Amino acid sequence: MVLFVVLLCTAAACAAPGTPLTATTTPAWPPAGGRGPCTVSRTTDVAVPMRDGIVLRADIYRPATTRPVPVILYRTQYDKNTAQVQPFRFQSPDWFASHCYLVVTEDIRGVYASGGTFSEFTHDQNDGYDSVEWAAQLPGSNGKVGMYGSSYVGATQWLAAEAAPPHLATIVPTNTSSDYYQGWNYEDGAFRLNFVEPWAMGDLAVAAARRRGDTAAAAELDHAYKSDIAGLLRFTPYDRLTPFQPENPAVAPWFFDWIRHRTADDFWRQWAPNQYYPKITIPVLDFEGWYDAFLNGGVQNFTGMVAGAGSSFARANQRMVIGPWDHIGWGRPGSTEAPKLKELGPIASSPINDLMLAWWDHYLKGMNNGIGTGNDRVDYFQMGSNTWHTTTGWPLPGTQTTPMYLSSGGHANTGDGDGVLTTIPAAPTTPADRYRYDPTNPVPSAGGHSCCSVEGVGTQGPYDQRQVEQRPDVLTYTTDPLTHDTDITGPMSLTLYAASSAPDTDWTAKVDVVHPDGSVVNLNNGIQRAGFRDSLSRPSPIAPGQVYRYTINVWPTSYLTRAGDRIRLEVSSSDFPQFDPNPNTGDWLGDSTRTQPADQTILHDAAHPSVLLLPIVPVTREPAGLPSAPTH
Repeated sequence: MVLFVVLLCTAAACAAPGTPLTATTTPAWPPAGGRGPCTVSRTTDVAVPMRDGIVLRADIYRPATTRPVPVILYRTQYDKNTAQVQPFRFQSPDWFASHCYLVVTEDIRGVYASGGTFSEFTHDQNDGYDSVEWAAQLPGSNGKVGMYGSSYVGATQWLAAEAAPPHLATIVPTNTSSDYYQGWNYEDGAFRLNFVEPWAMGDLAVAAARRRGDTAAAAELDHAYKSDIAGLLRFTPYDRLTPFQPENPAVAPWFFDWIRHRTADDFWRQWAPNQYYPKITIPVLDFEGWYDAFLNGGVQNFTGMVAGAGSSFARANQRMVIGPWDHIGWGRPGSTEAPKLKELGPIASSPINDLMLAWWDHYLKGMNNGIGTGNDRVDYFQMGSNTWHTTTGWPLPGTQTTPMYLSSGGHANTGDGDGVLTTIPAAPTTPADRYRYDPTNPVPSAGGHSCCSVEGVGTQGPYDQRQVEQRPDVLTYTTDPLTHDTDITGPMSLTLYAASSAPDTDWTAKVDVVHPDGSVVNLNNGIQRAGFRDSLSRPSPIAPGQVYRYTINVWPTSYLTRAGDRIRLEVSSSDFPQFDPNPNTGDWLGDSTRTQPADQTILHDAAHPSVLLLPIVPVTREPAGLPSAPTH
């Protein structure tokens, strides 16, 4: 409990427990306190030579000490000078260096101060290896290198680790994935439109254009992003997206590679961390969020390293922290997360800076501080109770996979429909539910595991779903009010028996909690493109009118539902702009503009037992007082 107070003071300026933080009490970020004993000097734009002669540039934050110290390396495409301090995320490199670490922040190839040509993912295995080994040889280094950073700066850590540089001792990847096809650019066959296009346009292409001196392209991209990103998300086909100048191979060739490679082929496998676990022999501290865009991949990185890392030491020294966060907002006062996450208060603030420092102290400096127990560990925040919990594996030991069968009188359309979820197996005959999906009028996204919140475009996180549920192309299936508190923690899935009038279409699933006041809050969601039902690498059409069995992976959650709450499943065929609308033609909007409506049928009789599988964990204790955040 003592360490929790330290963590909370760092993140929330020591607000009294239960005291709401208002605009007048919001502290500056990063907090000034908690600095270490070493004074720090900074050298900027130091040359870092790569094996092919390209020179990258790095800033070095050097602690004033005569003792050799470990190096912390941060490799970014988002400007080494800002180092993801904002919005309210990491402490500054100078702060970490004050704890007597040699901190290096480096621009990756082709952006900001670094030379070469930018191409996402392409160079960061070799460049990561070379940068780690260069950093390990810096004067004052003890030869051990750790890494940190969020999102693509988490990817640069995995990409470096895949190359197995001998001096890399640990990484702390945050909000990042295990695969750059599945769960990054695509999800079970659907294109992650709301994330990929704004990210590629507003961050990557602009920075690369400025670095190569193409001011006209940079200005056009910046203007398009700021003035009409919502309109551009409706532009088809994606391979002709005007601001990316498809006729000019210098602007964004990597984006068009992503569009061309719409299956899980070797183009993606060459970089995917989940292909390299047996080569990686280091401890990893993963940070993820329940509404983060890369949650599923982050969980796979943890479980994959526990099961298949390249050494027994690595397999026994993995840790994962999952908090109530989206991709950008980490719960801190003044951060930008969804209002329902922000309402959680200081208990929801990420402890990443202090926990990361303790992790480095153990694995890079050899301190016996309780971090390295030789047992894998998961710290997770349970929403609903708003408490932190600790376990030894994932899924949680003791999880009971509980089937909830879909049923209705044939009118599950809208939130006022007659669809039910029940533990009673499907009846021999029940009417099917039907709706028409029109890709020119898709169901609007309302939160979820998207990224990132752009004004007027899309949202991420938990939101009230009642407006979405007014649509007739949204089916809802709801339990009776629960008679006791129920802990839903872990991955969810929907087995769906469905037919479509089209040769291809999408099926979406969203799991919600319905509160006694009528509000409907999403826990998580998933999608399945019909053509990718059997394989992500070899899609195949469906026969119009034929019933198929689909498995829709609903991403994990942790939520303590209370007695009186109800659990709801939403089923539809679109979630826009989080995902690209399926045109129902057998083509896709990456290289086609043709669309057609589809008549959809959902079956749930005894021969077609559509069922939602929920991970139910025994409720062993009621929260008592202010719970503790993850500690070491």
